[in-house]
Amino acid sequence: MNLLIINGNPGLCSAYSDFAGFNELQVDTIPDNQILYNGRVWRNLYTNVKETQFLFSREFLTGSVTMRGKTFSNIMIKYDILKDEILTPGSTGKILQLNKEMVDSFSLLFNNIKYQFVKIQGDSLSGPEGYCNILHRGIYSLYVKYVKKIGKLADEGKYDKFYQINKIYLFRNGVPYPVSSKNDLVKLLSGDKASIRNFINKNNITISKDYPESFIPVLSYLETQR
Repeated sequence: MNLLIINGNPGLCSAYSDFAGFNELQVDTIPDNQILYNGRVWRNLYTNVKETQFLFSREFLTGSVTMRGKTFSNIMIKYDILKDEILTPGSTGKILQLNKEMVDSFSLLFNNIKYQFVKIQGDSLSGPEGYCNILHRGIYSLYVKYVKKIGKLADEGKYDKFYQINKIYLFRNGVPYPVSSKNDLVKLLSGDKASIRNFINKNNITISKDYPESFIPVLSYLETQR
C-alpha cells in the first residue's frame, strides 16, 4: 500500500495538451505516482446548476484509490455522481479527473463512516454499471449506485437543480436484481416469507430506496438463521 501526499511535488506536471475539450495530463516523475496522475484536468461545466453534482459534499473528502492493483491512501477526492468520475487535487492547483479505465475501487470517509466503492462492468440492461457502494456482502450482496440528474427549472421555476437517485441491487447467486421496496426484497429472498415480514414488522424496520442502508438488517437477519 502506497501513501501518497498530494501537492508534495510542485514539478509533478510536465506538460498539458488539449484533447476533447479537456487538458490531458502527462507525468514524467515518480513511477509509483504516475498511475494516479494519469488523467485529465477537470472543468466544472455546471456552475449555473443549483446544489452539487458530488456525492455527500462539494468539498474534498479523505479517501483511497486502487488503480490496477496499486492502492493510494490518505488522498483527497470527490466523487462526481453526475458523470461517475473521481476527482483529486493536482500538484499545480488544478483538479484532476482520474483515468476511469485504470481505477479498480476507491473509498470515501464521510461523517466518520467509510464508504467502499468498486467498479462494475455492466453486462445486462438490468444490472449496475460503474462505481457502486458495497452495502453488504454475504449470502446475498447489496450494492447501491448513486446517480445525479439535472431537473430543468426545478428551483423556483427559474434555475436548474441537481437531484439524486439511488439505484439498489440485490445479488442472488451472482445475478443482480434491482430492488426499491420491502416487497421487492422479500420476493427475492429465500426462506419463510412470513417470518421475514414478521421480523421487519416486529423491529419497526422501514425499508426505503432513499435510505439504502435500511435493507441491510433483513439480510443480516437471514444469515443468522442459517
